[in-house]
Amino acid sequence: MDIEKVIKKYIPMTETAFYILISLTKPRHGYGIVKHVEEITNSRIQLGSGTVYGTLTKMQKDGIITVFADEERKTVYEITNIGKKLIINEISRLKELHQNALTYEGDFL
Repeated sequence: MDIEKVIKKYIPMTETAFYILISLTKPRHGYGIVKHVEEITNSRIQLGSGTVYGTLTKMQKDGIITVFADEERKTVYEITNIGKKLIINEISRLKELHQNALTYEGDFL
């Protein structure tokens, strides 16, 4: 799938998809992704295995991630170049959102 189609399909991103991709700054298996997301969100987000593996399967099909290694009973995933472009686009969108939130927050206090 080309990057424009991927961007159109995934942005705005769900928190689940966002944190899965953020977790793939290095190759990880599903349980490693779950633990990493829990750690970086101070346990605010606790992903279920069905959610994680469903999202990983969809992302793999769309060329956003790929299998890095198939270890004994653990599949290790890594982000592709398309996935990197996607997350950079989403981070840019979130930065704009954050800046606008800061700009207008005082109007509601």
